[in-house]
Amino acid sequence: MPITPSEPELGGKAPDIDLPGTDGRNWSFSDLMGTNGLVVVFICNHCPYVKAITDRLVADADTLRAKGVGFVAICANDADHYPEDSFENMGRFARERRFTFPYLHDESQSVARAYDAMCTPDFFGISKAGTIEYRGRLDEGRTSEPPADARRDLVEAMGEIAATGHGPKDQPASVGCSIKWKQV
Repeated sequence: MPITPSEPELGGKAPDIDLPGTDGRNWSFSDLMGTNGLVVVFICNHCPYVKAITDRLVADADTLRAKGVGFVAICANDADHYPEDSFENMGRFARERRFTFPYLHDESQSVARAYDAMCTPDFFGISKAGTIEYRGRLDEGRTSEPPADARRDLVEAMGEIAATGHGPKDQPASVGCSIKWKQV
């Protein structure tokens, strides 16, 4: 059953990030921030919505990085109950899908909770001032390719954020699988 995040609270300060990456490095928010902003996307390895968008995700991350926008993916799923989302499998997934951006492991789920992430994928566009200005989708494709004339929602939103410091009024929500939270 697909899940859609609630309406975003925009303009607030983006929560900090300090997590290990599949590349063996620990990444902080300041390491990830580009000169024109940052995209933080919560994903996982097993979600059919994520699997369907990875080629477009990598292409759009490359487009945005060329425009001075940093890009990072974070997996926060409970790997004890969803072993396909283990740190080891994250590294394999990133290599197979040719990720050109850091893929971080939020084992404690503290970063996902701080962002109020709900689904995979769940996109957050952050201004160069460090405020969340976009919470939406990559594009209108879900588990299939979008139409050829589809808008590139994330790329367009981040272009607007880079130029004005604020996101667009129209922010179509992402749709995906729920984040697999640990039992507390």
